[in-house]
Amino acid sequence: MISASQFFLLLLMVSSGANAQDIIKVGQNLPNKVLLDNNQVRVIQIESAPGVATPWHSHPNYILYALTDGKLEIIDQGKKVTILEFKAGQALFFPAVTHMAKNIGTTPVKMVLTELKPAMK
Repeated sequence: MISASQFFLLLLMVSSGANAQDIIKVGQNLPNKVLLDNNQVRVIQIESAPGVATPWHSHPNYILYALTDGKLEIIDQGKKVTILEFKAGQALFFPAVTHMAKNIGTTPVKMVLTELKPAMK
């Protein structure tokens, strides 16, 4: 049995996920910055203070390059919560996803996210 507050949170997550958008558009209050955007890639500098969560958003296939050590709680749409721990200098590849992320570490997280755009024909 779940409480009313848990049910509301679940409902909010499901309904928000249905309208997931671009991280730059939904995260306007976050200090993210587009470094490069062309027809092949979009490169974004991501910064997240401890306790800060991103709204639901989507990415095509992407690569994260960690500038700092970090610990994120990731909620992929339709999946269980996972914890992602990484070290500065580490590069990670991820397939296209709709998700939320929260910095659950004790220090700010800084990374470069490179989204791979579909090939033009």
